[in-house]
Amino acid sequence: MKIVGISAFYHDSAAALVVDGEIKAANQEERFTRVKADEKFPTHALNACFKQGALSLKDLDAVVFYEKPFLHFDRLLETYLAYAPRGFLSFRKSMPLWLSDKLFLKRKILKELRALDPHFPSDKLLFSEHHLSHASSAFFPSPFRDAAILTMDGVGEWTTTAISIGRENQIERLRELEFPHSVGLLYSAFTSYAGFKINSGEYKLMGLAPYGNPRFASRILENLMDLKADGSFRLNMDYFSFATGLRMTNAKFAKLFEAPPRKSESLVTQHTMDIAASIQTVLEEIVLRTTRSISKETGQKNLCLSGGVALNCVANGKILKEGLFENIWAQPASGDAGGALGAALAVEHMHFKTSRKLTGDKMKGAYLGIAYSTQEIQNQLAAVGATFELLSEEQMILQTAQALANGKAIGWHQGPMEFGPRALGARSIIADARSPRMQSQLNLKIKFRESFRPFAPAVLEEKASAWFDLKPVSPYMLLVADVKREHLLPHDEVERFGIERLNIPRSVIPAVTHIDNSARVQTVSAKTNPLFHRLLTQFDKLTNCPVVVNTSFNVRGEPIVESPTDAFRCFMGCDLDILVVGNFWLEKSKQNPALKKQYQNQFALD
Repeated sequence: MKIVGISAFYHDSAAALVVDGEIKAANQEERFTRVKADEKFPTHALNACFKQGALSLKDLDAVVFYEKPFLHFDRLLETYLAYAPRGFLSFRKSMPLWLSDKLFLKRKILKELRALDPHFPSDKLLFSEHHLSHASSAFFPSPFRDAAILTMDGVGEWTTTAISIGRENQIERLRELEFPHSVGLLYSAFTSYAGFKINSGEYKLMGLAPYGNPRFASRILENLMDLKADGSFRLNMDYFSFATGLRMTNAKFAKLFEAPPRKSESLVTQHTMDIAASIQTVLEEIVLRTTRSISKETGQKNLCLSGGVALNCVANGKILKEGLFENIWAQPASGDAGGALGAALAVEHMHFKTSRKLTGDKMKGAYLGIAYSTQEIQNQLAAVGATFELLSEEQMILQTAQALANGKAIGWHQGPMEFGPRALGARSIIADARSPRMQSQLNLKIKFRESFRPFAPAVLEEKASAWFDLKPVSPYMLLVADVKREHLLPHDEVERFGIERLNIPRSVIPAVTHIDNSARVQTVSAKTNPLFHRLLTQFDKLTNCPVVVNTSFNVRGEPIVESPTDAFRCFMGCDLDILVVGNFWLEKSKQNPALKKQYQNQFALD
């Protein structure tokens, strides 16, 4: 079977190709269009999948969309009717778009597909369900024959949280929560209140939480929701506007939390930090109650996670510490982009009833995108006027490791691109984790973003347990663990508050140690990324430290770079010292100064 899944028209459009149960390719449209979270039909991503699979649209057995538009419309219409006359402005704004476009998505999708192949038959276009797509993306690539599955996000058609069981090639829904009672929307409401952009700034809220005191947590639990022992809850919609309006929260919400919403880009105050700490505490409590209930209800020892909330790696770390499950597997593309992959897998196994081949983690390290040949890299670098040197692979590894040890910040562009929001050593900015200045330097001069944003460590898989309190592997940077006590440094925080605590070295790897001594760990395997593993091994030989900073290769508001051209443009637009693309070596000091351009203002702030 040859099946393509697509997600589009809301945010994070993507395409994924599955052939006989094997994931052959998965790409996000934003990486090609350079529009963050691009929602348009994923034409570029689809063509990339065809190129990787050496096939075309006519070769497919099915194309599947990741959700059901009519159910989505049904939820919107029923919500407006339930809250009438409130929400009329939102209704008036959204209905023309739905009636002219989104309600007839089948027709729109067929039009896009027939632009690629005029003879594409309509009976090959299928539709999955949003949370089934999420659940499929989590369970079917996992190494488990059977598992409990938890999917949590803002909202699909109606569902906001779903608990399912996966067995062999089938998924059974056990229970669910429905809109407007959503942990994803609750967290996004606080993201918006804190002055960050929803569907983007949730990472910031999570990163800001350790700076604060969760003094509002009880107020959230007592006023905003009725949380049950099994993790189910009902929101008090008197405090929210997302069901009826164009904003997430209202004046009553602001009064409860003693301040108006923070203006974007304004000073981050202790109040904002306390808000972040409070909602993170509540989210963790919801997730823990839910997973305890799942464990008791199902008796399963394996847990699969997907949906946007599964990207909250702090909460994932808390699940791991509970010890209720022997194995936890989270989909690295847990957002809507991953829904494209899940939709394809759901059709492969549940519609066509193809049996699963249990051969370990089928995500292949999430390296599912386009790779560039040496000739393609050389052609692109020459076309943009770059000055470069072609090295042997061995020399490239040696020079890169030495540059890292010398404190250089390096753009690293290698092999197939990652699928999902995390850079995992294919399109990464890497640096020395031992540097006490690196975290600030990367944030302010290279990423052009807020100083409080933490960075993740990439560590040799075989040495991870010597540096972090982490027993399982964490290849997708989706688990938070504490830095081992023997690597911590004594420090004094007397009279330091909030962001002032940022510049205190807390460990021998301060650039990746958050203020609560935690880190969002990526374990690097010689099997899934042998080149990156070789680099870390060489760095370890030079420094006795198998850990480097790993962050996405982009500036604030920009999608992760995709092509060598993207990489060079970003390299010349920020304070990176070195760029390594394949075996090509580029030094900033040797580039034509005329190619340096202000870069970050091209992109809308995240």
